[in-house]
Amino acid sequence: MHVTIRLFAGLAEVMGSSSLAFHFHESPLTAGRLKELLSASYPEAAPQIKVSLVAIDHEYAPDDSVISEASEVALIPPVSGGEPAAEDAETPDGRFSITDLPLNGEALLDKVLDVNHGASLLFVGTTREMTGAQRTTALHYEAYIPMALAKLEEIGNEVEERWNARCAIAHRTGLVALKEASVMIAVSAPHRDSCYEASRYAIERLKASVPVWKKDISDSGEQWLGADPHAKDYPKL
Repeated sequence: MHVTIRLFAGLAEVMGSSSLAFHFHESPLTAGRLKELLSASYPEAAPQIKVSLVAIDHEYAPDDSVISEASEVALIPPVSGGEPAAEDAETPDGRFSITDLPLNGEALLDKVLDVNHGASLLFVGTTREMTGAQRTTALHYEAYIPMALAKLEEIGNEVEERWNARCAIAHRTGLVALKEASVMIAVSAPHRDSCYEASRYAIERLKASVPVWKKDISDSGEQWLGADPHAKDYPKL
């Protein structure tokens, strides 16, 4: 069985490619077994493969999930919120997007305003210069775009169901300079308490489950962030 596996962030750098065509003699092939076989075939990448998750058809897959030749398969390193977006990618209603262009908070907020909602919030996440003693000069973001859009829309549906709120999310890819926005989340709700809760929930869920990675660029070099599988940003199945 031939399977093409998409690779992202630090794992793609170690493997030297953003995709890998691999032939497996086993059938059925499970997600857990896939990682074992890849680790054995590419020992130099085994540490990164071990802490990565398998995604099948844009959903995180438990180890016992079966892979077919028709499946779209990806290895997802711990997220830190790939492929740079060549153009804007968004859901049909325009409320969820991945883009390499500057984000527009006013336009995003306009997508969630409702005549029956008395509260609205715009969360803006920006690149900061200092993290402890570490100085950042810029961040570079990459995303598994189809899956990232699906997860953003999933978060929006959860927000609507739990708080009767409307939600829109935009995330950057590519180079994001200091003080520049990497993510914006707009929320509107009938009352302010639920609006605050929904906004906080959306950013925490985004950081935990959306396949977006960031590389810290500093005077001393570059480093992919989020490589610790025990960090809170790592999605748990």
